[in-house]
Amino acid sequence: MSLAPRVVLVHRRTEYEELLAHHGSRGQAAFFLGSRGRSLDEVEGRHHRTLAALAEVAAAVPLDWRRTRVERADLDRFLFSPEDLVVVVGQDGLVANTAKYLAGQPVIGVDTDPGRNPGVLVRHRSEDAAGLLRAAALGGSRLEERTMVEAVADDTQRLLALNEIYLGQSGHQTARYRISAGRGGEEAQASSGVLVGTGTGATGWCRSTWLERRSTLDLPAPTAAQVAWFVREAWPSPVTGTERVQGLLGAVERLTVTVESDRLVAFGDGVESDALHLAWGQTVQLGVAAERLRLLT
Repeated sequence: MSLAPRVVLVHRRTEYEELLAHHGSRGQAAFFLGSRGRSLDEVEGRHHRTLAALAEVAAAVPLDWRRTRVERADLDRFLFSPEDLVVVVGQDGLVANTAKYLAGQPVIGVDTDPGRNPGVLVRHRSEDAAGLLRAAALGGSRLEERTMVEAVADDTQRLLALNEIYLGQSGHQTARYRISAGRGGEEAQASSGVLVGTGTGATGWCRSTWLERRSTLDLPAPTAAQVAWFVREAWPSPVTGTERVQGLLGAVERLTVTVESDRLVAFGDGVESDALHLAWGQTVQLGVAAERLRLLT
């Protein structure tokens, strides 16, 4: 007899809960916002919609299935099992935060605030949870496999991300390094850092860089085994160049960066607290990861 699925509900503290934690009470939070011409009512309304969505999804789990919850802050300490079905209840960014801890488990994204969230990764409504859980358990063609990006340092540190990885100074000052990709040779550079992004990330930070420089590079599709890379604001000097500032990497190609600053960091999907720390002389390789996000369409 096969083991019944375990449904893992992933959520995060709401803005309302963050305000209460910071100010100590609802009254203090309301006073703080009111003194700045803002109302707590809208934030509280979103909080209650999130709680209602979580309750509706939990109620849709079959009685003979197991279930548990994990808050975003605890994801790095939570042990996912191979038979898990992961339901992310919240915003698109929460799916990205969760993806790097998974190993092929199906993911259902549930939007708690339709119309306010872009809904690229959280495509579903909580009232449809019962059917979505059955579809995820069956797998098959409804699971879209989205490419992820990795950074691997020469000391075995490794980082995964769904959208993009940023490599540069933690304070966004000038980063110095040597960069190479494919057969183009190596170039010493000074810049605001390097972005390596997937097709999923091509709607965010990478796209803004792509638009700003009016790039003609074809950004990859979310399911394509490709990542795009961009050097941010490279500038020339007698010892640094600006020739190698963008490109595409296939499944087995790697962008190689050798650190020539006191310390650089690499972090994924905007989460600076979970970063690789790289010292002068270290090398890191960035490219398509073997892992993929299996997202229910």
